Amino acid sequence: QGLMTACMPARVHHFYLDNFYNANRLAKGAMVLAGETLDLGKIAVPAYHVATKEDHIAPPQSVYRGATMLGSKDSTFILAGSGHIAGVVNPPAAGKYQYWTNMSDCSSLEQFVAGATQTPGSWWPDWIDWIGGQEGDRIEAKGARIPKGNQDLGDAPGTYVRTR
Repeated sequence: QGLMTACMPARVHHFYLDNFYNANRLAKGAMVLAGETLDLGKIAVPAYHVATKEDHIAPPQSVYRGATMLGSKDSTFILAGSGHIAGVVNPPAAGKYQYWTNMSDCSSLEQFVAGATQTPGSWWPDWIDWIGGQEGDRIEAKGARIPKGNQDLGDAPGTYVRTR
């Protein structure tokens, strides 16, 4: 069996693992990029956070803590059933799993779960309702989005998602 890796250059992968996992600099407020210290509290855009109950890669406690670090006044957190892949890639037609919501201001994931409402099925319809409320006026894109000298990469989702 070959080693599964992320599709990113080795230097980027090393930086990512060292800063986000080994030293946990982003959560500690010590992440520096291009000479600037990143401050998650200054991120004030609307955010919809999804954690999955049995996730071993992004544990729900960590996702919840990260959600509370943003400065957004419009922040929604949901906890989906199942694990890292199945809990996220859960189309409504499958009729699988469930998700939990809690509109109260909770200080911990445990408090969130204790007061949460369980909804059967996919969390996707909840996100669709949420994102629909974020829409502003639509404007038509102007001009080509492909920088000079580059070629069109093709229609979404692109070839990257098909790489094995």
